Amino acid sequence: MRLDRLLGRPVFGANGRRIGRLEEFRVEQQGDRWTVVEYVVGGAGLWERLSLGTRLLIGLRPHGYVVRWNQLEIDVESTRMRVTCPVEELRPL
Repeated sequence: MRLDRLLGRPVFGANGRRIGRLEEFRVEQQGDRWTVVEYVVGGAGLWERLSLGTRLLIGLRPHGYVVRWNQLEIDVESTRMRVTCPVEELRPL
């Protein structure tokens, strides 16, 4: 699956409620392969790409979550994504 097809798509909680959009991937190199280890969901993912100074200057504090690779279920055909654990177990960003 092409990762760029997932960016900006909504992510749903285990309870079916939308928790945000997939904004970023975090990868690690393992030998000659790259593996997705975390996903960043929510508006804070966009702000993470900007510097901290920009966030402080504007004064916004968007929220978001870091979702481990094993906490996200992706339906390849529909590209629908949902977390497999309660939202409270996700690391806030």
